[in-house]
Amino acid sequence: MTQSTKKPRRDVAQEITNRIITAIEAGTPPWKQPWKNAFGNMRPLRNNGAPYTGVNVLILWDRAGEMGFENPRWMTFRQALELGGHVRKGERAVSVVYYGSTTQTIEDKSGEEADQTIRFLKSYPVFNVGQIDDLPAHFYEHKGSDIVRTPPPSERTAFFEAIGAEIRHGGDRAFYRDGEDFIQMPPYGSFEDPERYFATLAHEATHWSGGRRRLERLKFPMTEAERAYEELIAEIGSALLGAHLNLKPDHIDDHAAYVKSWLKALRGDKRYILKAAAAAQKACEFLLQRAHPSGAGDAVTAPVAADNANEPAAPAYAA
Repeated sequence: MTQSTKKPRRDVAQEITNRIITAIEAGTPPWKQPWKNAFGNMRPLRNNGAPYTGVNVLILWDRAGEMGFENPRWMTFRQALELGGHVRKGERAVSVVYYGSTTQTIEDKSGEEADQTIRFLKSYPVFNVGQIDDLPAHFYEHKGSDIVRTPPPSERTAFFEAIGAEIRHGGDRAFYRDGEDFIQMPPYGSFEDPERYFATLAHEATHWSGGRRRLERLKFPMTEAERAYEELIAEIGSALLGAHLNLKPDHIDDHAAYVKSWLKALRGDKRYILKAAAAAQKACEFLLQRAHPSGAGDAVTAPVAADNANEPAAPAYAA
């Protein structure tokens, strides 16, 4: 009689976490240097052109950089076949993830049956267009002006004005002050180039999104671990927002003081990066909606009125 050799179940969250840990230790986290080519910091796209979100953006930025892909589009083996394409023999897939849910009937303490919703994380493999032959020509021509065009500073300034945050300039520090509800930035001319100014502003705007009467993510006072977690959200959030504004990823600066805390948390919680990426995605979507509430793509619309709070001073959230 042979003993059953059941294959161990994949721990997708742990696999993702392990890759992020390795990347941080190497100084190349995916939110910092995702795509080193002419496209800049592109959003990974599905076969139908819809962008990936959350941790899948980090996964695909990471693997695109490692595998040298320049095209932002990804699709499953079946999707490639349906489009007339063929994945080349020997090509490696990349696993992306999705959350699902199922309902299970349980018995509570009083003996009554109740339905309980259980969420689960699953993965599925995708291939980059660069690994697939014979797709329709437009899949290989994803170099339009809408991707490679760098918006002028005035357009980026208009975007941040439209979110409704109070942005002050002066001094030599960048931070978000929760109690008075404003973003403080050094003068524009003190930055090495416009890219660094707007990348820093995207970081602080991500903090601002978590303030009162917005996403209410920030809770004061914060422990050191909570500050590190919020800082990770802002790092990822600024990268996601930068992808919409065509900001180069190498202008996003990691905060060395928090790296040790991130690594400790990642090693202790395999879902830490998933939760941080989800929060960053939510912040990015919130800011985009504030900038163009009509949902008109990436166009900048009229500014949204600020909802600043005149409350007692709280600790500044420095970046």
